[in-house]
Formats: sequence, structure tokens, C-alpha cells
Amino acid sequence: MEVRQIMKYKMLVMDMDGTLLTNDKRISERNKEALDKAAKTGVILVVSTGRIFTSARVFGEMIGVSSPIIASNGAYIREKDRDEVVYAMLLGEKAIRDVLAACKKHNLVCHFMSSNTIYTEKLIYASLNYSKWNNAMPGDRQVHIQIVNENEWDEVIRKNSPHILKAVIADENPDKIAALRADIEVLDVEVVSSAKNNIEIMNKGVSKGKAVQVLADYFNLKRDEIICIGDNENDISMIRYAGLGIAMGNATAETKSAADFVTLTNEEDGVAYIIEKFILSEQ
Repeated sequence: MEVRQIMKYKMLVMDMDGTLLTNDKRISERNKEALDKAAKTGVILVVSTGRIFTSARVFGEMIGVSSPIIASNGAYIREKDRDEVVYAMLLGEKAIRDVLAACKKHNLVCHFMSSNTIYTEKLIYASLNYSKWNNAMPGDRQVHIQIVNENEWDEVIRKNSPHILKAVIADENPDKIAALRADIEVLDVEVVSSAKNNIEIMNKGVSKGKAVQVLADYFNLKRDEIICIGDNENDISMIRYAGLGIAMGNATAETKSAADFVTLTNEEDGVAYIIEKFILSEQ
């Protein structure tokens, strides 16, 4: 779709995995350079990710953002450099228990996540990835992982439900995930996917789009002044909210359909291409 710029964009909101990051989880030099140039023109750079805040903050530091970070698919917005929470929406104790029961029914391992901790019965998928992440990170940038025995869940939920923001379930069998999703979607929760083999569950109404709206109010910006870029189902809400919604070249078909413009893939510096085309070319 041809996009005609009608005003200067003031905020750029980016997903991480599959968007700013390459497939091997790096930020390319071209992307870094473009982001640095955009920041120097006064554009607000925002990380918006399904990742836990502790992990999201590291990538925020890599690209030098000074703005609040959107983590956990919009359930948590916090200043990068200080302990100031801009917005938080907990999953809620009832939803946690309902999701856990559904996972037990389908024999799937659930991960419940706060801003810095994962609660799970087994190191698998998300928790295994974060365990590997911890091996490369200093202590203050590591994600806490608490292994929970089956008979400990009741106490863990009672103690930690005031901190849990979302649940993540993944499996190699897409049919099992689809069956679980069908059961979860009748609950009073928000369900999205960030990969072919997972679902992520938040409180009803939580989304990246809602979080971008919160930051628009925070910075007193109009929707037309915002660019949002993503590649998967959990990015669609913010792509639709933005004045200019961008899908990556590697995005899902549904995500591309929601976008105003489709850029290059994450392996082809698709974020840098958008910055060069819609921000730097207008300076």
C-alpha cells in the first residue's frame, strides 16, 4: 500500500523478536545506525515486546532508548532507568488458576511471568531460553526462574498473583496448542500468539495497542505521529492503532493485512528501511 506522509512522526514503537532482532537475536549495525540517527532528530524510540521486562530492558540499553519500555505484550510499562511503573495490568488470581487447570487438562507446561520472574514446573521452551539468556548476563540482568512442584502451585499463586502479568504456553504440537487456545478463549482473558507454537495470555483488554495508547497520552502525542512495527499476531493491535502501521516482510499474513505498509524482513534491516524512508528522508 502506498503511504503518504502528512506530518512528522514523533514516536517509533518496535517489536523485538522477528522485527528489530535478526533470527540469531542480534541488532544489525544498519538498524543501530538508523535508530541512533532517528533519536538525534528527536524521535522517541520505544521497545514493545512480549518479553519479560528484565530482558526487554537489555535490548533497550543496546539501542540507547531513554523512554519507558512496553513488556509482557502491553501488560507492563516501566521506565528503563528507574523503578517507575507507568502502567501495569495483572493477570489475576482467578485467571491464573483457570489457565493452570486448562494446561493440566491438555498436559502442557505453563509459564507464569512477573516483570522479572518465571514460575514453571519445568525448564522448557520460554524458561529454557531465559535460562540460556542468564548464562550470558550479569546478575542484575538475569531473569529469575522458580521451578514449582505440582503440589506447590496453590501457595505460589497465592503469594505471587499480585505480581504475575501473563502466562505463556508452547509446544511442538500445534494441535495441542490450538485445543488449549479454544479452552482459554472462553475465559475472561486476552489471548495472542507471538510464534507458531505458542499462546500468551494476559488480562482482558491488555494489548500492545493499548500500551502504545498509554504512552501516547504520557507523551501527549496524536496517533498520526506514531509508527508501530511488528511481525506477529501480538503486534496487530499496535499496528492498527498507529498513524503508520508497519508489518515486517517476514510477518504473518494476518499482520500484513492489518498494516499500512510492508517493509523488508528482519534479516534485511526492515526497521532501518522504515526509519530511512519515513523519518530521516523528511528531515
